[in-house]
Amino acid sequence: MIGGVTPERALARAFAPGRTALVAYLMAGYPDRATSLASIRAAAAAGADLIELGVPYADPLADGPTIVEAAQVALAAEGGFGLAATLSLAAELAEDPGMPPIALMTYLNPMLRYEFPRLAEDAAAAGVGGFIVPDLPPDSPMTARWQQEAVQFGIDTVFLAAPTSTPARLETVAAAATGFIYVVSSVGVTGERGELPPELADLVARVRSWRTSDVPIAVGFGISTPKQAASVADLADGVIVGSAIVRRQGDPAEVGEFVRALARAVHGA
Repeated sequence: MIGGVTPERALARAFAPGRTALVAYLMAGYPDRATSLASIRAAAAAGADLIELGVPYADPLADGPTIVEAAQVALAAEGGFGLAATLSLAAELAEDPGMPPIALMTYLNPMLRYEFPRLAEDAAAAGVGGFIVPDLPPDSPMTARWQQEAVQFGIDTVFLAAPTSTPARLETVAAAATGFIYVVSSVGVTGERGELPPELADLVARVRSWRTSDVPIAVGFGISTPKQAASVADLADGVIVGSAIVRRQGDPAEVGEFVRALARAVHGA
């Protein structure tokens, strides 16, 4: 709380009742700052309900080749494009009228280097509404330290549920997550896949069975076509598309066209 007032949680705006949200992942600073800005704005204008802004990082354990390559290009830019530069980018985007909520997808090491108290304050000032941190377990002391800072600024922390998650882990994730629960559709790293796993509906149902609040459930990893997005929209509150967008990110017009097709598929489901 700030001055006795609970800050508004921005990510809640992405998940309207009765309407599945489209979460569009784009890499900050790829292939350069100006083009990444243009592509993010194109995705927002085309119907993305939430922007998941990837922070370039040298050891992205959850990411596949497309996103890894994009991160390497951004990191290799003059001065490098890391967490501080991503916050600056988010702040510029947040000033746009109609810009959907922004969540950062990052890893623990950059957060530790930045230091939690300063990061939470700077992220809130930049208009960031949430953090997705694949290597931050929901039950670790480090998580408690981060959330103690984040909650003061209304920043949500999204945790991941995977096909390999035990019932105990699903219970922990469901209890700890704010903003939404990120359901990983299949084992492995991010990337486009020809087919979604047949057991996805069961996984979403298992996550929902452990949920004790109305926190939304969004599914990501492997969703690469409007048809796949529509099928996932029948199961979950949100559909996350990343690598298929990042692959087009060098051409903002192509990003807009593709996201518009995804939005029609997701919102019409």
